[in-house]
Amino acid sequence: MLVNEKRMEGMITGTSGQKLQRIKIFDTTMRDGEQSPGCSMNLEEKLRIAEYLDGMGVDVMEAGFPIASVGDFEAVSEVSKVVKNAKVAGLARSGHKDIERAWEALKHAKQPRIHTFISTSPLHMKHKLQMTPEQVHSAIIDSVSHARNLCDDVEWSPEDGTRTEIDFLCRCVESAIKAGASTINIPDTVGYTMPNEFFDIISALCNRVPNIDKAIISVHCHNDLGLAVANTLSAIRAGARQAECTINGIGERAGNASLEEIVMGLKVRQDLMPFDTAIATEKIIGASRLLSSVTGFAVQPNKAIVGANAFAHEAGIHQDGVLKHAGTYEIMTPESVGLTQSSLVLGKHSGRHAFRDKLEQLGCHLGDNAIEEAFVRFKTLADKKKDVYDEDIIALVKDEMTHAAESIKFSTLRVIAGSAGPQKAYLEMKIDGVICSQESTGDGPVDATFNAISALVPHSARLQLYQVHAVTEGTDAQAQVTVRLEEDGKTVNGQGADTDTLVASAKAYINALNKLADKRSKTAPEMLSA
Repeated sequence: MLVNEKRMEGMITGTSGQKLQRIKIFDTTMRDGEQSPGCSMNLEEKLRIAEYLDGMGVDVMEAGFPIASVGDFEAVSEVSKVVKNAKVAGLARSGHKDIERAWEALKHAKQPRIHTFISTSPLHMKHKLQMTPEQVHSAIIDSVSHARNLCDDVEWSPEDGTRTEIDFLCRCVESAIKAGASTINIPDTVGYTMPNEFFDIISALCNRVPNIDKAIISVHCHNDLGLAVANTLSAIRAGARQAECTINGIGERAGNASLEEIVMGLKVRQDLMPFDTAIATEKIIGASRLLSSVTGFAVQPNKAIVGANAFAHEAGIHQDGVLKHAGTYEIMTPESVGLTQSSLVLGKHSGRHAFRDKLEQLGCHLGDNAIEEAFVRFKTLADKKKDVYDEDIIALVKDEMTHAAESIKFSTLRVIAGSAGPQKAYLEMKIDGVICSQESTGDGPVDATFNAISALVPHSARLQLYQVHAVTEGTDAQAQVTVRLEEDGKTVNGQGADTDTLVASAKAYINALNKLADKRSKTAPEMLSA
């Protein structure tokens, strides 16, 4: 295997004194992550995520697909203006209009990158593009050259690269580098490849492409067979030096390679893989919670690194071992990823300073106005609940962030329920600053509440999911409600939290309607996935 100068860049020293090669982290949460069914992010939410990723140490963040919609263009443009350290990438197909639109959105960035792509597998070329291999090869040279004339930093991807014939893939990569691409990304677009296969593909590129030393090899793996992280790590062992991933592994279909799993996999197993990243790992939990609050996607309890059970030990023999020495059953410390122990934290007599300190400990970074609003809600919660836990604070802040910028807002709700019926809901909402009220009946209090909302905000969306879970233990626990709506093939998730389950339900439904209104303006062009 060739070892080139590009791949030797960024040598750092590990804890044991060994020299570690730097792996660049390319986060595509705001682009590929947003393509998750039900996921939608508005501009304010993308900016919040971008600033957190920038402070976390991400090398590149893909902020969107500028030609997809006005909203995507605006998001890439505004993210470009606020990011201070990371490179900002915008996705573009091989056409000149796509590339020029991407550059227009990126031109304010301190370190802009145009990421252009075209399909190269026989299946995609024949049935999707309806182009010959020679036509595709010419398009690669033309698109990369055009992008390079606009931007110094160009990344090129062969969509469905892992199902591309290796001879053609090598030829295309060589031509893309000659045309000006400094990063070559190999996507496992449909999550089809096995780790040993991916190792062989990356090794072949390292050994067979004569100018491969002029570029960094990147990989972008999907999780259709649950192998995205394994494939990414295998590719790194073979010579890849950039990993494309998302927070919590969100993305199209089964998702993308998970940022936190890649980063901690490299950190924990430096004995096998002498690599490291620039990621501040203690910010991982904060990133996970932030994304969950923005998207409404709850993290499954058994999710590696960031799941609620990731550091939980129920078996007696495990508990005994951990008490004697944490390393018996923990291969990393909870503190290394930013996790604090769940505990009773604050009460109704706690002040603003203590509240602010607790938010910092929990990885919740808010502006002064947002902290003040959250503090007011905390005092109200503390009056209702006997015990306030870390999880309560997280849910409260998450709810505040979720609903802060909504044009449709919850005001008050009064419900008549019980076996005698009829069940009624008296609802007040603020729509574009105007208070509106509605009384509705329904088959139960939740149905009555949702009927009242629908009467005030008419829509054709269908309720796909209604889910309730308790944030903490006890009868006074906050309820966290998730609602999923579908309209014309577009799905969105809404979330709400409150000690009253019906209020939480109303908030979640209203949150979903706000997201749906935002998503109606977005259109997905052909070949969206790279």
